Amino acid sequence: MHTLRFKHLTKSWLLAALITINLSGCVTALVAGVAIATVDIIHDRRTVGEYIDDNAIELTARNIVVSNKEFRKAAHIKPQSWNGILLITGEVDTPENKQKLIERFRNIQGVRQVVDESTITDKTRIGTRTNDAWITSKVKSRLLLKTGLDANRVKVVTTRASVYLMGIVTREEADKATQYASTVRGVKRVVRVFEYKENT
Repeated sequence: MHTLRFKHLTKSWLLAALITINLSGCVTALVAGVAIATVDIIHDRRTVGEYIDDNAIELTARNIVVSNKEFRKAAHIKPQSWNGILLITGEVDTPENKQKLIERFRNIQGVRQVVDESTITDKTRIGTRTNDAWITSKVKSRLLLKTGLDANRVKVVTTRASVYLMGIVTREEADKATQYASTVRGVKRVVRVFEYKENT
């Protein structure tokens, strides 16, 4: 099926290498958060076309998993796309299924790069996923309070207490976001999957 794509505006972004920071901590509670799509577009540093493309990429990636009985049984995957960079976190049961999935993800229209952070292991239990949701909400709250970077500027994804930060940010914003995310109780490590823009 053909997917309508949008022409993107040219920007001077540099793809950042993943930077992993090891941390330690524990967990206490659960807080839920909801993002509103109309607000996302207004405050997002992506163009409207890029925003729509990323949502299409995420939907396609999820469909690859749920529409295939083998993949659905084998994997618990959380695909997240930002400006064509597709982050894959979660669990896959075997190296063979992991390879098949990543190859399919790389062939999605609009994907510039796949950042594979999935783990070959059993699916996480509900308690672990609840913990991850709590960490995500706390990181989002802390970033907004301490740096002014809301969820529409920095996407926060948590898997097995590892926090992944995505977005289009300055290097100063990236450093602050990493610093404050690392102070949230229960976070084991912070992984940066940023694109950098020049200070204006």
